[in-house]
Amino acid sequence: MKGVVFNLLEEVVRRHHGEDLWDDLLDDAGLDGAYTSLGSYADADIEALVAAAAGKLGLQREDVLRWFGQTAMPVLAELYPAFFEPHSSSRTFVLGVNSIIHAEVRKLYTGAECPHFNFRDDADGALLMDYRSSRRMCALAQGFIEGAASHYGEAVDFRHDSCVDRGDPHCVFHIRWPSPAA
Repeated sequence: MKGVVFNLLEEVVRRHHGEDLWDDLLDDAGLDGAYTSLGSYADADIEALVAAAAGKLGLQREDVLRWFGQTAMPVLAELYPAFFEPHSSSRTFVLGVNSIIHAEVRKLYTGAECPHFNFRDDADGALLMDYRSSRRMCALAQGFIEGAASHYGEAVDFRHDSCVDRGDPHCVFHIRWPSPAA
């Protein structure tokens, strides 16, 4: 995993829970915390930090990942405003993840292994999104989508129809942006 993800996790933990908790997470995970944004680190390191956070905060792994995604979105918007400015809604932002955001991530961070998303419209007007990643961090993807909706001042209804953690071949999200009340 690229160091930028570790840097982002460190930033949101410090902002929301303080410096001491970040240091505790590093200690509990047995890590030194020296992550450079361009560096590559073992996936086991991020999993150890997530497990440490789950233990300290009394949450499940999925809850920590989802929180991380939700709270990371404002930091990402600060650091990379060019990814957000062309979009007027979280739906168009989400639809641009593969072709714009992950393409840029791969340019900036050589060797980055990004998840891949396939999109299709559902008959009920929702967006169906297949999530495929060897990292099995679908809860992080959910959190990012919810955080993007919040960034654009929108509500989002998110349903996780199938999941690799439940034995399905890949994850499928059913995402609906409710119309604002008239």
